[in-house]
Amino acid sequence: MCTLMNCLGYGPHIRQARRDAHRERDRLMNAQEPGTKTVITSGSKAEGLTRMYESDMDMMYVVEGIMCLENGVDSDKLPRETTVFTLNTGVCYHGHSRLNLLGRLGDIIPSIIRDALCEDENWRVFLSSALLVDAQSDIAPTENEIRHERAGPSMPSSSGPIHTDNVFSLRCHCPVILSRWAERTRHWPPPDIVRKVVTMGSFVTPVGFKGSEYQHLEWRICFNTGENELMSSLNNTQVYIYVLLKMVVKDVLKPVKKEITSYTVKNIVLWLAENNPQAQFNESNLFYWIREGLEKLRTAILKIELPYYMIPERNLMAACGLDDGKKCTWENTITDMMNEGSNTLLRLPRIRKAIISHPEPLMWYNKKRIETELLHLNLWNRIIQCKNKNGVVNMSNPMLQALFSRRCDLVIEVHTRMNRKGSRLNDLIKIGDMMLM
Repeated sequence: MCTLMNCLGYGPHIRQARRDAHRERDRLMNAQEPGTKTVITSGSKAEGLTRMYESDMDMMYVVEGIMCLENGVDSDKLPRETTVFTLNTGVCYHGHSRLNLLGRLGDIIPSIIRDALCEDENWRVFLSSALLVDAQSDIAPTENEIRHERAGPSMPSSSGPIHTDNVFSLRCHCPVILSRWAERTRHWPPPDIVRKVVTMGSFVTPVGFKGSEYQHLEWRICFNTGENELMSSLNNTQVYIYVLLKMVVKDVLKPVKKEITSYTVKNIVLWLAENNPQAQFNESNLFYWIREGLEKLRTAILKIELPYYMIPERNLMAACGLDDGKKCTWENTITDMMNEGSNTLLRLPRIRKAIISHPEPLMWYNKKRIETELLHLNLWNRIIQCKNKNGVVNMSNPMLQALFSRRCDLVIEVHTRMNRKGSRLNDLIKIGDMMLM
């Protein structure tokens, strides 16, 4: 199974290559367009766990010149041009907050922030999450971009096969919350990773707690960059557990209204890693830990309760909208899977197809597919480097030409073999896109 996971593109080398490529893309984009916001790739792309077109790209746009502070944190050390908000967590559900203006505005306030300010009956100034998302939707789309309906804090969009979740966020300094996390007794992560996560701080994103009377004013505290670091420090077996459990949710349970998400699974794996000795997570124990993960998932569904890894008081299952009928169905399905042992993975289409085609066709195809993906990641970054100030790409760049040429050669190789096996698909662009899905 671990060999199959490597073949399917979840091995350590391809994961690291993906992480490096997306970090480099962020660096290039921020260097090319310095100003009011910083781009950070998060989620499965930043973790190196999904192909180019396999799932949505989670893009976070951090508004610069703004800082949100926990109560009691001194703001005097911040530059005078910084606009400061305080976290008012006492009136919100755990992990959420209202943002009160601390009495000073920076020299330059981005319009997306200024337009989201509002007052209550006592003339206190708040930053409205709902108004900020509305202001975000007013930003003109780029060429070929299609906007979709809001989803939580995100304004999703698509351009061809690329689907993106776009979230505006603000930097947040909450040392008390992070110190409570750091001081927990744990087997994992090691002390150096704990210290690194603490230094990365946190963010607030524009979404309130479902059902709250003041949802339009509330923001959710999150730790995107810290969680990226935590996921990167998992060992191979823990990564495979995460990927396989995500497949269970997507391909077996198939939630329609996001009652359970990949983020639910991520938190289950983080808790498993923290509460158990690292030495126990090895290839020979993979199926044991998958069963443990399924049991944690079943418990979360039955009890409608799963503590958020960074702020345990926040229940990730709260207000998830899971009805009794679906709860019962999923409980029975997961119980059956736990009783099936290793055969349960045959329920997963990608694993089943890999087993059928193993070893030679699978090894050959995935070698071509992984090279294609790495070329495409390099192409993305090279295109950014070859753009002029007007956004026009210099297509005559030798490196760009070489990358396009090699990618074309790989797609033709795959197309030729497909035809020999009886396929009649001759659309090379479609074949190239399918290799990245």
